[in-house]
Amino acid sequence: MSTSATPATPATPAAPVRPRPSQLLLDTKVVAVLRATHAAEYEPVIEALLKGGVRSIELTLSTAGVFEHLPALRARFGAEAEIGVGTVTNVGQALEAIEAGASYLVTPVTGTDIIETSVSRGVPIFPGGLTPTELHSGWAAGGTAVKVFPASLVGESYIAMLRGPFPGIQVIPSGGVGLDDAVRWIGAGALAVSVGGPLLGDAFAGGDLGALTDRATRLAAAVAEAAA
Repeated sequence: MSTSATPATPATPAAPVRPRPSQLLLDTKVVAVLRATHAAEYEPVIEALLKGGVRSIELTLSTAGVFEHLPALRARFGAEAEIGVGTVTNVGQALEAIEAGASYLVTPVTGTDIIETSVSRGVPIFPGGLTPTELHSGWAAGGTAVKVFPASLVGESYIAMLRGPFPGIQVIPSGGVGLDDAVRWIGAGALAVSVGGPLLGDAFAGGDLGALTDRATRLAAAVAEAAA
């Protein structure tokens, strides 16, 4: 008499080990997004931001020379800042950024292969997306937090909407986030805020770097108050 075997229960895939955000980011909650013609222009701007208390710096790959200049920038500022690489759109760029010493990666898209590459190396990654499907995909793949991009299309109330179906999701808004918007996003529960043009102003066009430091100081103080 034959007996049929009980089908084996499929193994549940192990959840990815999510890289944690740095303590510096948890403490300061502001990422300055730097876009310039060439990475050779970055150093004085980073120095001005650090004087104002903005200490997490994202170098975007839409700027020429990022990989070549990143090691020197880390050597110059690594004791007081974390320097990540953003606008990462493929695995090759992710690997090159990690090899050059990026503290974290940021993407404008939800590329699970990029996320998996960063997670497997223990490097924090903030994958971009806008829809709930995109953002959940980035979070489920092991993103440290998801980047809501462009954040200006949804506003800070989007965090509460996302946390209905995805209770633990961590969010960083980016794209069109003004200085006042940043405070509201932090008050709504964002892990941090990503700020570009409204903070940088004309710093890469010969603008007053003292004024940049003043804006950074005001933003850092306002965000700290909102977080408290």
